[in-house]
Parts: sequence; structure tokens; C-alpha cells
Amino acid sequence: MYFIGVDLGGTAIKIGLIAEEGRIICKLERSTPVSEGFEAVVGTINLMISDIIEKTKIDRSDIKAIGAGVPGACSEDGLMYSAINLSWENVEFAKRLKELTNIDVYIENDATVAALGEVEFGAAKGKRNVVMLTLGTGVGGGIVINNQIFSGSNGMGSELGHMIIGENYYDCNCGNNGCLETFASATAIIKYTQKLLEEDEKNSLIRDKVEGNYKKIDAKLVFECAKLGDELALKSVKRFVKYLSIGIGNIFNIFDPDIVLLGGGVSKAVDYIMESLIKETYMHITFDYDIRDRIAVAKLENNAGILGSAMYARTRTV
Repeated sequence: MYFIGVDLGGTAIKIGLIAEEGRIICKLERSTPVSEGFEAVVGTINLMISDIIEKTKIDRSDIKAIGAGVPGACSEDGLMYSAINLSWENVEFAKRLKELTNIDVYIENDATVAALGEVEFGAAKGKRNVVMLTLGTGVGGGIVINNQIFSGSNGMGSELGHMIIGENYYDCNCGNNGCLETFASATAIIKYTQKLLEEDEKNSLIRDKVEGNYKKIDAKLVFECAKLGDELALKSVKRFVKYLSIGIGNIFNIFDPDIVLLGGGVSKAVDYIMESLIKETYMHITFDYDIRDRIAVAKLENNAGILGSAMYARTRTV
């Protein structure tokens, strides 16, 4: 018996055929046609599933269920309340995908299923209470309590990226000001770096590398220049660490988890800032305990979403 894991993002759709024990048999990735609307996105997922079935020569009837990690709040019956980065509100995602594939579909928040994947196969294996932050275009949150995923009473209980941690110079896409994701996401790093460059006429490696075209700046470049000692890049990274540590401190104070995992694209640079991140997080935790081994980088990387989604579908079909 097999499961399909879908990792739906604002930039890319990743899909995997997963064996019941968690082995990845086949993976596909395509760009998300966000500008073409809901039907185009769901249609692309359907085509990708058909491609996997054709490529692997398995029988469609051997696929027990589809699990999908989605970028936003959703209900148990498959309704997506809101997906800001897709510009969706109240869409019946699971119902529509089931109509197209003729396979049962179960959906959950993308960071939540990523956390489940890490508990099953990754950096949180054997841990009972786990909180995961996915640091990408935005900041997602996944919570596992007593080995059970936590989504709240209405499917909106893990939106950790929207905890308010300070006053910012721009509002979040959700409409609030001061959300964690406006300080600790790739987008936040880019925006703040661009702001510094526009305000500061001093020489910077970043300005040189993008030849004055600030639209070319990404978070990876900022971290690379910080490692080379660029003053402006270091200032941007320091701000990122400051506010991420506040967010992590809040998580320890509220949940007291076994481990806080950092995933998403920005997490690839965390090794560089881990020492300062831990040091600053100590400033925000209420209790005096050792957190050095309780903040870690997720291991599954791009596979976390598809594995976690598939395992979520497995739990729903047992």
C-alpha cells in the first residue's frame, strides 16, 4: 500500500510516492501557478500525481490516500480557510483534489506535517513534544504534543509566524504589525537589507554583487556576505537573530518542548548563527535550564513536507 505526499508552497509543488513504512519511491517538483488561480494549482497537482503513477507503473487502487501540507489554516474536513501566499480563502481543496484523482485526500498545515515528518524520521525522532519553525518566504509553525499534532479547535492553532514580537516598519500580509515572520523570514531579511542599502551610501559587498539591482538580493546572499565580514550584511543578520531568539524564547516559555526545530530555506544558514541564537534565546526564557541541545536544524530538508503529509494521511486512514 502506498501514500501520496503533497507539499504545496507558494513557489513550488513537491509530490512524492511514499511506501507505508516511509520510503520515498518517486518525487516530482514543479512551479506553483499561483497567478492562474485555484483550479490551475489543483489541476497541476492532479497531473503530477498522474505522472508519478505512470512513471512508477503502480496501480492507482494501491494508493491508500493523499496527504497534503498546505500553507495556511485548514479544517479537518479539508476546507482551506486562508492561504495568504496563494491568495486563497475558503476553498474546498481536499474535495476538489479527490474529485480529480478519485483518491481520499487529507490536508493539514504544511509546517505541522513537516514537524510530523521530523518526529517520524528526522531530527525529532523519539521526541514527545516538538515545535518546528519553517523559515522561508514566511514563517510557519508545527506543533506536536505527546506525539499528537496540535492544530487547535479550528485548525488555526499553529500559526507561530504570526505571534507578535515587536513593532516593525512594515505590516505583515495578515494585516497585523510585528509578526515573527516580518522579522525572521527570508522575505524579512531581504526587505531589511534593501532598506539599509537605500538609507546607507557606504560600500557593501551586497551592493557590488547585485550591481545596484536590489531586486536580486536573496537571504542566501546576505548570509554569504555576512560571513565575509560585510558590515551591512552583519547588521541584517544580527537583527534576524535578535527577533528569532524572542520567538524561540516564547515557544520555550509556552510549550517547554523537548526540541525546537528550524526548517525551511533559511535554516541552511543556521549553523553560522547557532551560537549567537542560543545565547540570545537564553535572555528570553523564564526558567533556568539548558537549551543548547534543544534547538536544532531539521534533517529532512525538502523531504519533510512530502514525508510528513504522507504519514499524516496514514494516521487518518488507520
